[in-house]
Amino acid sequence: MTAPLTPSQPPPHDPAWPPPPPSHPGPAGDPITAAEVVQGLVVTAASAVAGALLGVLWVWLAPAVRLISDGEGVYLRDSEGEAAIGADGTFVLLALAFGAVAGLVVFLVRRKGGVPLVVGLALGGVLGSLLAWWLGVRLGPTADVVAHAKAVGPNVVFDAPLKLRMGAAAMLAWPLAATVLHLLLTAAFGPRDPEPGPWDAYGKR
Repeated sequence: MTAPLTPSQPPPHDPAWPPPPPSHPGPAGDPITAAEVVQGLVVTAASAVAGALLGVLWVWLAPAVRLISDGEGVYLRDSEGEAAIGADGTFVLLALAFGAVAGLVVFLVRRKGGVPLVVGLALGGVLGSLLAWWLGVRLGPTADVVAHAKAVGPNVVFDAPLKLRMGAAAMLAWPLAATVLHLLLTAAFGPRDPEPGPWDAYGKR
């Protein structure tokens, strides 16, 4: 004889048992939405435009490399000076500052984060650095050193054109600073995923 089933026990071989675990959306599994893609594009565009300000500041703050001509050739006025590498250092420091500000602003505006924002920060940082480089060279002293030397005359000191000798490293300073700071802030202060419930552990078996 079989004991009758109590109300607290499910009938044997009941396809409805166990009931499915309750579903709730989690941030990690959310698909990328069109709005997030638009936000990433806005971040890219804003960072690229900000590169113009970086270029102006670079021209203003970079130490000048002094040249002089004797009528036959053009020479460094101070062959032992460090102004030649100072332009690279100034650009990198400014780019790091711009990247840090970009990462902080994006985090404060959109604490949830997301892949499009990170991609926008990285791509926008590269584009902004390229624009700053191009604009700084255009706004700085002319690149035609020979013509410049002839125009000022012999034994007259003039500024060399603005150059980046470590262009690849300088181009990476902004995007690295922006993405690393943004990811750190999101990991430390961003919204947390909901704690798993009892049904979550059951559903993963």
